[in-house]
Amino acid sequence: MDVKDFYYDLPKELIAQDPLLDRSSSRLLVLHKNSEKLEHRHFADILEYLTPKDCLVINNTKVIPARLFGQREGTQGKVEILLLKRKEQDLWETLVKPGKKAKPGTKILFGDGLLTGEVEDVVEDGNRLIRFSYEGIFEEILDQLGQMPLPPYITHQLKDKNRYQTVYAKYDGSAAAPTAGLHFTPELLDEIRGKGIPIAEVTLHVGLGTFRPVKAEQVQEHHMHSEFYQLDEQAAKIINETKRRGGRVICVGTTSCRTVESAATKLLEEHQLDDTQEEKFWVKPCSGWTDIFIYPGYQFQVLDALITNFHLPESTLLMLVSALAGREQVLNAYRKAVEEKYRFFSFGDAMLII
Repeated sequence: MDVKDFYYDLPKELIAQDPLLDRSSSRLLVLHKNSEKLEHRHFADILEYLTPKDCLVINNTKVIPARLFGQREGTQGKVEILLLKRKEQDLWETLVKPGKKAKPGTKILFGDGLLTGEVEDVVEDGNRLIRFSYEGIFEEILDQLGQMPLPPYITHQLKDKNRYQTVYAKYDGSAAAPTAGLHFTPELLDEIRGKGIPIAEVTLHVGLGTFRPVKAEQVQEHHMHSEFYQLDEQAAKIINETKRRGGRVICVGTTSCRTVESAATKLLEEHQLDDTQEEKFWVKPCSGWTDIFIYPGYQFQVLDALITNFHLPESTLLMLVSALAGREQVLNAYRKAVEEKYRFFSFGDAMLII
């Protein structure tokens, strides 16, 4: 498959620059993957498509204010750092600009020395390992000095940091938000629970690898960066019970999808999946690092339906959605969304693929 097969034209004015005042008032394009039927709804209508036999899977990761601005010690040289992945307590893999002047041994000061970072090594893709030193609690200092790492296509300043968080965000660790979840409000989640629909919480800390452009010409040549995920006992129980009763596992976002599919793959690799067992298990509690790459031809083991945003042309996320609903069908839906002037990307509208 050629990467260019996943291209579509998108007018720049359809890229959403600001979140809506009411999270659940965004539009919802419903794609019925078996009939190719399209429906134009609003996100609050999502409840009409869920039944008590189903379950919803959400990613409870929390975005950290991972963008830091500082200067090299002894110079006036400005440095921008994006925290990508915590390797140890105070050691982080980071993206540094300008990278050429961030050689091992370079010290960078943030907030007039409130936080100091020293470059220890240069790793894959030119990322830097930086060890931080400070007095106090790192998370509190980061909250004071850091900015939310909005994608480059969002040029407006975010007035409220919480609008780049889901209302159910719990565990610090992401460099980007699981944006499909931004449409949910506490009230809508209460309605879903009130209808008897269980909600399984999983964690996948979103790294920039998910959003980096695919540089390979062939889809199969692209390698995904690894991200930490965790699926606990309660989530596994909800998912397995849903599958046993013939319900649908409906994932909120590509990150939740990648988490449950990684957990299922892990179970298969460990040869723990045995159809002769009295009870079949689709997932079991697990955690680790995943670089799962889902594109057309992939056979989904757990996921049945997906709530997602509109993704960039030629992106791995668009390839994942195409694996579920078919490339031509997805691109046709995207063309219709452009015609109907849906809002695209992180702060944009949503799709439900069922």
